[in-house]
Amino acid sequence: MRRRDFTIMIGAGGLSLLAGPLAGQHVYKEVNALQPGEFTWHPERQPDGPVSVVVSLDEQRVHVYRNGVRIAVSTCSSGKPGHETPTGVFVVLQKDRDHRSSTYNNAPMPNMNRLTWGGIALHAGNLPGYPASHGCIRLPLKFSALLFEVTHLGTPVIIAASGSAPDSVVHPGFILGSYETEEFERVLDTLSPRQHPSDWAMDGAYPITSIIASSHDERIVILENDRQVADGPLIWDGKPLGPHVYVLHGPDDGQRGMQWQALTYDGTAEQAGHDLTRVGTDKAFGEVIAAHSHPGMIFVFTDLPLHPDRRTGRDFVVMS
Repeated sequence: MRRRDFTIMIGAGGLSLLAGPLAGQHVYKEVNALQPGEFTWHPERQPDGPVSVVVSLDEQRVHVYRNGVRIAVSTCSSGKPGHETPTGVFVVLQKDRDHRSSTYNNAPMPNMNRLTWGGIALHAGNLPGYPASHGCIRLPLKFSALLFEVTHLGTPVIIAASGSAPDSVVHPGFILGSYETEEFERVLDTLSPRQHPSDWAMDGAYPITSIIASSHDERIVILENDRQVADGPLIWDGKPLGPHVYVLHGPDDGQRGMQWQALTYDGTAEQAGHDLTRVGTDKAFGEVIAAHSHPGMIFVFTDLPLHPDRRTGRDFVVMS
């Protein structure tokens, strides 16, 4: 390449470095046959509902689910040795189409979905076919642009050691309460005005809720957007909770209960038993949880402590 041509590419904002094969290509292939830069995108399979993203580090794949249905899969490149991408549960904290790195020489990070204020994000970048980043999840440029359109502040992103398809779980009652007809109707009334639009912003009419239950601390905490607003006692069966995350969809069509999408973000298949009935709390805190609930909220199980040093600034992170 001539020096002048290279200068023109850089002067155009650096995005030309992602042109050609690295821009990404939508293909019709089995997931395990995707080559670096290739992806599938089929939003028509599930047009509506809350989105969740699962990053499988061993597969070097990003899976996108909407309302429990997988609508997209892409190749990716995660953190290289010495800069490994952490596993755990994150939510999108910031979105920026034209972001540039403040750490790595102003490097372009197009279509950035920030997961931690410490530098972990989903964004477009080079995909050599193996882990090569400084911790971020690099995506094909075209795929990153499509993903940017369906995520919002608060979208859960589960970074797992291995892939885990979501299960559909219907709780016989609601959240952490015993099932009663009047309770079900009351909660439906509170959920109706809080349907979760895809472009819900931090300063929207209703904040995005995340709930974390820790067996280590025997506590449940509630976060709005990325700040803790309440905590209460955890009552459970005494066994390890396992590393699971549940995304609330809303009322189930066939049963008088609430439907959740359940994912295991670390661990073996044997640990992936999804059962919300294992956990509970006292009546007073159960009412607090119900008051903060909305479609699209997430509920995380962990056996790790809830120490503040797992979150810095405004991070919401449950890292294994």
